[in-house]
Amino acid sequence: MPHAKAAGHLTVPNVQALAQTWNESGEQVPERYVRTEEAGEEEVVASCAIPIVDLDRLLDPQSSEEELRNLGSACQLGFFQSLTTFMQLINHGVPDEVIRDMRRDITEFFKLPLETKKLHAQLPDSVEGYGQSFVLSETQKLDWADMIYLMVRPAESRNLRFWPAQPPSLRDSVDMYSAEAANVVSCLLRFMAADMGVEPERLQEIFAGQPQTMRVSYYPPCRQASKVIGLSPHTDGTDLTLLLHINDVQGLQIRRDDGKWLAVYPLGGAFLVSIGDIFEILSNGRYKSVEHRAMVHPDKERISAAMFHQPCDSITVGPLPELMEGGARARFKSAGYTEFMDRFFSTKLDGRRSNLDYYRI
Repeated sequence: MPHAKAAGHLTVPNVQALAQTWNESGEQVPERYVRTEEAGEEEVVASCAIPIVDLDRLLDPQSSEEELRNLGSACQLGFFQSLTTFMQLINHGVPDEVIRDMRRDITEFFKLPLETKKLHAQLPDSVEGYGQSFVLSETQKLDWADMIYLMVRPAESRNLRFWPAQPPSLRDSVDMYSAEAANVVSCLLRFMAADMGVEPERLQEIFAGQPQTMRVSYYPPCRQASKVIGLSPHTDGTDLTLLLHINDVQGLQIRRDDGKWLAVYPLGGAFLVSIGDIFEILSNGRYKSVEHRAMVHPDKERISAAMFHQPCDSITVGPLPELMEGGARARFKSAGYTEFMDRFFSTKLDGRRSNLDYYRI
């Protein structure tokens, strides 16, 4: 599967282990993690009304039309008339016990000894497994985070060498959560197709097999938190992302059109849903990919799980032909999915500059 490739990435020290010793010392942040200028160059403003979409209301014939307008507005304009679109999905129908088990087992995994976690370490030619993301240079500034990245769906794409065997219930928890997340996205796709004016079967065809990958990020505390970044600014090279906060420590920020960062504080029980680069291209710019980053807390760990939903490998990433009828101008050039993802993984994950802008016309 092309979306797991990142040939040539480098192994760097484990950040969780580093933080456990460094936070007790009087030393400065190691130089490779210092991002003072980058972390503080734009103003951060407090969160306000991020769009809320109610899946129950979408499914209810009496409220579906009104909530569909709400969904379309969230995907197109977001807040402050910006190009950074995120939505909070409530009443999504995922059972509480599925989310509870997922949170419990992910938390327990990061409590394991480092040597146990390293049994599932990344290999040099892939981002899959336990390690860090997109380390491509010996001089590259590093994120203050560790991660585990898994190929989840279809089931035959799973490589259990990378799937933790401890705690024993984790594999089942991820499997159950994956199935529920796929159901949620399948529902959203039907309504997004309606909003775009295309047949629901069209998006179901693009998402045949509902490919999923998952990145669980662990952000250790950092007593000099203002000097580091947990996850560098980026857009997701995917269609849709469902973000689940594993604990209640927040650090997600979204960039607005005016360059300021917006701190995000999700509702309890809600999924944060973001549009990725591929969906912006498929919709010919109607839906907007969102640039975001993660910051860290001075004395609390933060854990989040992003479930990325991908198209099938055989598609062409380009504006849907149905949207080009009537003489509409294509805003993006087209490419095969494999080519698109190879380009994405060949550069450091640094937002529109690395991938999406390449395809703009």
